[in-house]
Amino acid sequence: MEKTTIHPPLFQEKGKSIFAGIDETNVSRYVILTVRDPLIAKNIDLAEDVAKRYFEGATLVADTQMFITYTGKYKGVPVTITSQGSGAPETEIILAEYLHFTNADTFIRLGCSGAFIEKVHVGDFVIADAAVRDEATSHAYIKPGYPAVANSEVNLALTQAAENLGYPYHIGITLSTDSIYAGQGRPLLEYFQKENQGIPEYYTNANVLNFERETSFLLTMCSLFNKRGAAVNAVVNNMVSGEMK
Repeated sequence: MEKTTIHPPLFQEKGKSIFAGIDETNVSRYVILTVRDPLIAKNIDLAEDVAKRYFEGATLVADTQMFITYTGKYKGVPVTITSQGSGAPETEIILAEYLHFTNADTFIRLGCSGAFIEKVHVGDFVIADAAVRDEATSHAYIKPGYPAVANSEVNLALTQAAENLGYPYHIGITLSTDSIYAGQGRPLLEYFQKENQGIPEYYTNANVLNFERETSFLLTMCSLFNKRGAAVNAVVNNMVSGEMK
């Protein structure tokens, strides 16, 4: 009996992006990816907010109800920003759209996170130079031992920007998880396994600065596909000090 080879169809229609509505004509090489998150912005899409505040000639590229994308210029340089849902699987979808249908080569995650280290305060920024791959999506592409590291050129630019603007920032390791409750050491109602209880202490002792759900996937994929990836996350709570936004 002959073996059957199955080729799952790509998510496209007539060679064009379905999920995000983007192509090489309407996005920049520089892309900001952000999550629609009420911890950062309430009652407004973050991509829309950033584009209208900071972009010159901001144009709505597409609103597919899954992703919202704007392109404009910042200090004369074309920039694109897309808002997405939370987590690595959602990041996989939008990043795949950019890889398939555009010539974008630089991706920066702009988001929020919690902190494990007492010195990292609410309102500080964490620039990830690497990330712990505790999400499962990147494991579908490469073994867990493959490192999730940021591009040094982009990180230098982020650091210089923080210095120039006078923003408090830290550079270090970010933890990316799939679970926002048990996987980050939070009980769900009364359900809490022993292995979950020590998560904050475990990563605090390892000097991991912050935790969220997207950075490690983005950094891993950018390395695999020879793109430049980086992440900067604002801190909105601290597990150690109890500080909250």
